[in-house]
Amino acid sequence: MSSNAYDLAKEAYKAIGVDTEAVIERLSSIPVSIHCWQGDDVGGFERPSAVLSGGGIQVTGNYPGKARSVAELRQDIEKVFSLVPGPHRLNLHASYGEFGDTFVDRDAIEVEHFVGWVEWAKRLGIGIDFNGTFFSHPMADSGYTLGSKDPAVRAFWIEHGKRCRKIAAWIGEELGSPCVLNTWVPDGAKDRTVDKIGYRSILRDSLDEIFETEYPTEYLRDAIETKLFGIGSEAFVVGSHEFYMNYAAYRNKMLCIDMGHFHIEEDISDKLSAILLFQDEILLHVSRPLHWDSDHIVLYTDKVRAVAEELVRSGKLEQAHIGLDYFDASINRVGAWATGARSMRKALLFALLQPHERLRDLEEQDKGFTKMALLEALHTLPFGAVWDTYCERFSVPSDTTIIDHVDAYERTVLKGRN
Repeated sequence: MSSNAYDLAKEAYKAIGVDTEAVIERLSSIPVSIHCWQGDDVGGFERPSAVLSGGGIQVTGNYPGKARSVAELRQDIEKVFSLVPGPHRLNLHASYGEFGDTFVDRDAIEVEHFVGWVEWAKRLGIGIDFNGTFFSHPMADSGYTLGSKDPAVRAFWIEHGKRCRKIAAWIGEELGSPCVLNTWVPDGAKDRTVDKIGYRSILRDSLDEIFETEYPTEYLRDAIETKLFGIGSEAFVVGSHEFYMNYAAYRNKMLCIDMGHFHIEEDISDKLSAILLFQDEILLHVSRPLHWDSDHIVLYTDKVRAVAEELVRSGKLEQAHIGLDYFDASINRVGAWATGARSMRKALLFALLQPHERLRDLEEQDKGFTKMALLEALHTLPFGAVWDTYCERFSVPSDTTIIDHVDAYERTVLKGRN
């Protein structure tokens, strides 16, 4: 990107009251938590060959180059970091610990299994977020975990949840940055359920037991994730949106909103101001739903932009923990990873490059046409020149040159794994 193109863009935005340098500086302080599970199709490393079964997790495709070990996964993540502008965090699932040659079940995981990840994060200067892995396990085959009416199943998953919180708090303390621990369970039924309130009371009590131990908030932030429906739970999801909204309010927990967990016609951005009016923080899992409960690669779409715009307009951008959640094994995984992370960054930049106070004033003055015209004008302003400059300042490729970087990595690294 020539400096002349950016200078012209800078002047164009200045004409509507936007300082592009201030915008770039602000965006450069907002981390995005990039999920580990895109690199190996949500398999994890508990066993030599992870096989996904149950829990509503489904990955399609078998493109060459899947990470087969923690070392390969870290190598791929570092490559993604080099392709995405801005500060990063890593979003890690409990099933990605380093367990050695001995199988360690979910109710027995310890801090020691994540020391390598923390040392790696220290070397890179990034924070880590964490997730309990309540799926793809024989103890989840019934369709229920924390909401199970089987005491043994329930006890197993409660212990897993407790251990995840202990590990997450340790991660936050070690890295000097609060670890956001997200808890999502796949509990639900494929067809009609009679005792819905019974299952939900069990889930409530199980969560209460997991959250019983208090950890310093400077080390650990607890989040709970809602869901409308999923594969195998089309008729009933125990941890519905209404369940977790109430639980979060009454138990003072952070709500996690996953864009892939709602009907595709729902406006996820509209939920944010309603939630952030009453809660100090929110966790977002940004994905792209297509016709079904799904986690497609994030693209620079209207819905993603609308979420970014609402975070900025509400004045709550710094109170939002932005994480990504998608997985696609039908194309180059590193390219998919980088595309989604860059698209989220792009949406945030577009949202920040708006004269929000002026737009709000126009709305209050009932100048609907002027507001509409200004919003429309934003789509043809030289946004691309600002984006290219932002990428340059983080020494990452442009939208066109990234193709060569991903292709080269595939030739020199990924193809050797087959």
